[in-house]
Amino acid sequence: MMAKFDPITLEILWRRLISIVDEADSTVSRTAFSSLLRDAHDYTCMFTDRKGRELAQGTFATPGQSGAMALGIKNLIKKLPDETYRPGDVFITNDPWALAGHLNDVCVISPIFYKKKLAAFAACVFHHSDIGGRVSSDNHEVYEDGLFIPLVKLYERGEPNQAVFEMIRWNVRTPDAVIGDIRSQIAANHVCAEKIGQMLDEYRLEGLDDLTDEIIGRTEKSMRAAIEKIPDGVYKTEGIIEQMEGREDVVIRAAVQVRGSDVVVDLDGSSPHVNWGGNVVYNFTYAYVFMALKSIFDPDIPNNDGCTAPISMRAPEGSVVNCTFPVAVAARMQIGHFLTEIVYRALAEAVPDRVIAASGGTPASMNVFYGKRNDGRPFHSVIIRGGGMGASSANDGYYDYIFPANGANTPVEIFESDTPLIVEKRELLCDSGGPGKMRGGLGRRVVFRVPDDSYAPIPPVSLGIQSGRFRYPPEGLFGGKPGAKARFLINNRKGNSYGLTQLNPGDVVVMDAAGGGGYGDPRDRDPEQVKRDVAEGYVSEKSAAEDYGVYVEPVVEGEEKK
Repeated sequence: MMAKFDPITLEILWRRLISIVDEADSTVSRTAFSSLLRDAHDYTCMFTDRKGRELAQGTFATPGQSGAMALGIKNLIKKLPDETYRPGDVFITNDPWALAGHLNDVCVISPIFYKKKLAAFAACVFHHSDIGGRVSSDNHEVYEDGLFIPLVKLYERGEPNQAVFEMIRWNVRTPDAVIGDIRSQIAANHVCAEKIGQMLDEYRLEGLDDLTDEIIGRTEKSMRAAIEKIPDGVYKTEGIIEQMEGREDVVIRAAVQVRGSDVVVDLDGSSPHVNWGGNVVYNFTYAYVFMALKSIFDPDIPNNDGCTAPISMRAPEGSVVNCTFPVAVAARMQIGHFLTEIVYRALAEAVPDRVIAASGGTPASMNVFYGKRNDGRPFHSVIIRGGGMGASSANDGYYDYIFPANGANTPVEIFESDTPLIVEKRELLCDSGGPGKMRGGLGRRVVFRVPDDSYAPIPPVSLGIQSGRFRYPPEGLFGGKPGAKARFLINNRKGNSYGLTQLNPGDVVVMDAAGGGGYGDPRDRDPEQVKRDVAEGYVSEKSAAEDYGVYVEPVVEGEEKK
């Protein structure tokens, strides 16, 4: 018979599951080698039931990874029958089409046994800073992107597969860090397995099947109830995403159909795949479509397989949102991050109070630096930065925020310890937030320099950029104005934002992140708030007068602004 869970016990067990996966998450932050993981939190821990159905994910999971994993792990597990899994087995893969969309996202999967029976799977995806290959957005095939690892056993019955470790070690630039990060993934999965066993013992459960059915069933019911509150209809829009200079823009068309408690998102009419690394696999596209819909319908219900049951997606094969092997996919976030924004735009008229304007952190700005220090030691570091978040009907946009990817901005101190580069300035940009009744979040400027030390010179540094918003600024909503555009300058000249750049000693780089779009007519903003914005340096006197219709008397040195 199915186990019966009273509401209090069910809530305790659910919170126990989240605490387990969050403890695995904390294990990563304590043991990972790469600052991209420790500080920017570009990883996701989760576990599934024995059928591969997502049961729980970390509180700070990255949507692109967690959403893609929820689809991908289920399919990977089905490749092998239950009887082939053994205690101590660990699997590894970074197949973009099976999981999170590019080779840097490496997944480690561990079967969890309880009383000698398969009970669950723990999985951890890391965005590895280094996966070898040509580190550039303008690759043409996935073979250039780095090392492709099919689904293989990394450990068999507790014994490491040294051949796989050696294959990885000899195909990356910083092998000690990469192998160290993989071992961190194994440790996170081990924590999940140990704590799940303890929970089953404590509550005298024979397995997770009944608990999984209960949690997933309740979550689906709650999600469907939230969707039913949205007016039925087909809501259409399209988005334009910039490509490299001289090529046609990418078009994403979306039709969101709401019918009762079901939602179908149809991306038919979107551009075919591109001849650079911005192509997006189905799983990654679904992840950000799902993220938008869940945040609109019911952001507070648990993330598990029940959330996805009412939501389906169609994406034409061979399009930029459902690309086919072997196109390049390394920079898939440059297009994939926009899916959330496009879904918001489609549903803006239906649910105006549940969406936000476009964000300057869409896409996140990812900078890949590698080279050698002046003593010959190699370094390889990835820095992620956000921009101004779009405003909503009730709030101004947050500043310097990575959205929708849910990463963290890497601290200056970490950047300078990971690389030989020197940060000279980091500041918010006045007037970069889109004017509106609710103002868009401010963008930010980072200025860094390649040291020019004649006594201990360093070799040239390679820089790969993944970013956007250089030509098209984040749009406002309902009369709100766009935020400021992004900029990438080297020695005051426009840099190459879609390929590899070689930085030489003495070069100074300026990177401006875009500001968020405004929401509502700027003339409806509270004049006192505009004055406070000017006093804080967020809005200039000129913008206050021209955009908001509020005159702020210029400050005389030594006096306060009025």
